[in-house]
Amino acid sequence: MRLRNLDTFVKVARLGSFHAAAQQLHATQPAISARINALEDELNTQLFIRDKSGTRLSPRGVQLLPYAEKLLAISQEMKQQIAEQNPQKGTLRIGIADTLAHLWLSPLLKHWQEQHPLMSFELISDVTPTLLKQLKEYELDLALTVTYLDHDPELVTQPLCSYPQFWVATPELLQRHPVNSIDSLGHSPVLSFPRRTRPWDYLQQLFRPLEEPPVFHTCSSVANLLTLTLQGVGMALLPEPIVKTHMEQGSLVSFEIGEQPPELAFCANWRLNDDRILPQLLVQSGREIIG
Repeated sequence: MRLRNLDTFVKVARLGSFHAAAQQLHATQPAISARINALEDELNTQLFIRDKSGTRLSPRGVQLLPYAEKLLAISQEMKQQIAEQNPQKGTLRIGIADTLAHLWLSPLLKHWQEQHPLMSFELISDVTPTLLKQLKEYELDLALTVTYLDHDPELVTQPLCSYPQFWVATPELLQRHPVNSIDSLGHSPVLSFPRRTRPWDYLQQLFRPLEEPPVFHTCSSVANLLTLTLQGVGMALLPEPIVKTHMEQGSLVSFEIGEQPPELAFCANWRLNDDRILPQLLVQSGREIIG
């Protein structure tokens, strides 16, 4: 009996919806249905009743639920106890999105060192598409990335954090090129993360209605994007923690264009077929640090 199928069963039972469980587990609804079907076939019983009123447990499902919850709790406790009593050794390769590296790399690494003093960590900072590709090709063991809406069935994905984004520029640049709309924003160069990243995709959608979109300058380093913005090279949409101090000091000014930018969300990813507890432990402690 696969623990993943039991976990899916518990999620559907608690949420009362296959769709809600798919969202929480970052899976497709057909994948959730397939897991429940496999569990029902194995137990030779129907676990859910789906009708006009929604999804509810069958009598056998009600009977199974406490056992499934106990098995999942025991499994998690067992993994954590073994990991704590047997110090982890070896090397773990971790990819981290540049924004997270800029904000959290030092405290994360210090915390992981304290928890796992015999482990060596290879840290790579890059854009999300590259990190996810390396993860699936077994070049990385864990990737902390920008969240994408499309679920990858090869990966386990858990949310980490999210930050508001602000349009910012130097006061001098805004004096030369006042901005109060998307159209007026196109009169000055826009600084952005590279192609195929989520920030880039959002900006392409934002400026698609314009006959003449702005000139773009892209860079994979958030530190360099910030420097270019501070030097008045262009205007940029950046996460709040990156620009907060400069906004408070007055070296950067935020402005609105009539559309509220979406929050920039981050998540942790590891391969679905990776049964090691260490990536999960690092994600759990990393969420505590970032939170």
